[in-house]
Order: sequence, then structure tokens, then C-alpha cells
Amino acid sequence: MPGLVLLIDHSALSRVVYHALAQEFSIEAVVRENQVARSTFLKRRLKRLGWRTLLGQIVFAKCIVPLLRRETAGRRADILREYGMNEAPIRAKCVVDVPSVNDTRTVTLLKELAPRVVVVNGTSILEEKVLNATSALFLNTHVGITPLYRGVHGGYWALVAGDLEHCGVTVHKIDRGIDTGAIAAQALIKPTTRDNFSTYPLLQIANAIPLLKQAVRDALNGKLETLPAPMGQSQLWSHPTAYQYLKNRIVLGIR
Repeated sequence: MPGLVLLIDHSALSRVVYHALAQEFSIEAVVRENQVARSTFLKRRLKRLGWRTLLGQIVFAKCIVPLLRRETAGRRADILREYGMNEAPIRAKCVVDVPSVNDTRTVTLLKELAPRVVVVNGTSILEEKVLNATSALFLNTHVGITPLYRGVHGGYWALVAGDLEHCGVTVHKIDRGIDTGAIAAQALIKPTTRDNFSTYPLLQIANAIPLLKQAVRDALNGKLETLPAPMGQSQLWSHPTAYQYLKNRIVLGIR
């Protein structure tokens, strides 16, 4: 019976999702998207955000994030151990590497395998040709409560907003929008004083995995139901700049 295909990036979170699902489901293929060329990535973001914001984001990513990771190295190990998560490399023979998740090889593979469910994590936005390549249900794990915190770092931005009721993670169907698909499940996280920007996503994935597994089970059985979206303004969030992060840490205590 046709089953499960994964579309992922090279991140540790995607490896965690793969190993968690592989414990229970037969995964027919893993399509892994290569990192976008830095020049292309920067050009896209410059056009969308402007040079001031882009420069601030680069300083944050290159200078501050490494410090935050070192600050919480022990906490990260504790989370992995507590939730039994595995971020080991995926065996090469299980993976099809593509320059873009929207590559023709992805479309061809989906047409050949005709899976019932496609789980997506960390990739670029799927183009219509991929979504139309199969009748499968596409599921995504989003590190934020949608539709209030679409885009990236939803947990962090909820904490900055003092919105603890919407600091969490969402498993949702994928449509043609950005994190706008129907909600399958949501869960909240409660960061500790040992957590910071670098561990929020790991906590979110840890709490999402049981929800994702149940959503896959239900989808394979044709019984997946969706939930109403939480009330509030839908907003698309981006990466913080160095200035934003430092201000939020000093003034609000959000690490």
C-alpha cells in the first residue's frame, strides 16, 4: 500500500523528524533539498527586506546565534535525551538529494511512488507542480502557532509579544500559501530559564512529534480532521536582527 514520503532540508530538526517517523512508519523515499546558494539567498532577502534589516539579520545569525548555541549546549542535550530524539545523519542510501525541493526529480518521484502522505520539514515553499504531482495529503510541522505566527521563529516572536497562549507548534496541511493550511493539531511549549532562541525550535519539534505521528496515522487511514484557527491577526514573521534580539533580551528578558 502506498505510504509515506518525506521532503526535508539538511537541518538537525529534519533529521529528528525523519528518525521519529521511521520508528513507526515505512518511509518510501526521503527527498532532501540542498541549501540555496548564499548569493541567491541574500539577493532574495535584500529585495524583500532592504539592506538595513538584512545586515542586522546577518550579524545576528553570524555573531549572536553561535553564542546562544554554546550557552545552551547542555540544555540541548537534555532535551534530546528527555524526549528520546535522534539527530544522527540519515543513511545516504535512503536519501535523494535535489538542488531544490521543486526540482523535476521531486515531481517525477512523487508521480512514481504515488504516496498517500507527504511530510514536509524545513524546505522552500512548494510550487504547484509539486503539490499537483500526487493526490497525497501534504503535512508540515511549523514552529509557531498558525495563522498568528507564520513564517519563521514563531515561538520566539510569541514570547516577545508576551503571548504565552500562542507560543507553540502547529501540524497543518499544506496549501498554496505560507503556513496557511488547515490545522491538524497544535501544542504549546513552556521554555525554562535554561532555554533561549536556539532551543525553542527543538522544544517545539519535541512537542510536535506525537502530533505529527497521529496526523500521519489519521491521514493514512483517511480520517484526518482539522481544527478551527485560533482567533487573532495572521502575520508573517521574519528573522530578528541583532538590534531586535539584544533589545528584546535586555528590555523584555526574552533570550
